[in-house]
Amino acid sequence: MSGNAPIAATSGRISLIASPIGNLGDITYRAIEHLHLATVIACEDTRHSLRLLSRYEISGKELISCHDHNEKFRAEQLAERALNGEKIALLTDAGTPSVSDPGFRVANACRKLGVPLEILPGASAVLTGLVGSGLPSDAFHFEGFLPVKSGRKTRALTEALERSATSIFFESPHRISKTIKLLADLEPDREICIARELTKKFEEYIRDTAENVAKAIEERVLKGEVTLLIAGKR
Repeated sequence: MSGNAPIAATSGRISLIASPIGNLGDITYRAIEHLHLATVIACEDTRHSLRLLSRYEISGKELISCHDHNEKFRAEQLAERALNGEKIALLTDAGTPSVSDPGFRVANACRKLGVPLEILPGASAVLTGLVGSGLPSDAFHFEGFLPVKSGRKTRALTEALERSATSIFFESPHRISKTIKLLADLEPDREICIARELTKKFEEYIRDTAENVAKAIEERVLKGEVTLLIAGKR
């Protein structure tokens, strides 16, 4: 493990736990076990995580917030508590920590201080959307959330259209219609896919050319979490 601090001799640890992206049943037995054993659960949103914890009858835990605005401070605090023997679990609202969610700074603090770190894999909107879209999955490029400003968004989409690999973005349901219209203007015949409400009751994949998808959603108000996939350049 070149470049990492030696693992400290402590019973404490931090577990980064992938949480369901919609369906609360999409969590592993191992994740539930770690949540039951944890003395502290750091949550992106404690109110959101309580739904999951209640579903699996996990109670009596100290819940603390760990989100984008306080992770820098929390990371070292959590690592130090783990060094003192506490078992800490990190839960984000949906999906795998550190993938467009808090978790990177916590993992980095663990590596620096020699805190045992466990990654519990599970749900991911990136991989679920990629597989469900039917677009080529041998190579893909994930860029997180699309920029909000039009100039930066146009640049990001133009770069995606030039790649040979499938490009994957997260996008707000309030902006997806304008984003698809922009794609249709840039390259109307490129195959794309909107994957939304993944694993939920109203899960939907809308796959066609950018021009046809733009027409299909023109009169619709799309809701829920949205993953946008753009086929690579042939």
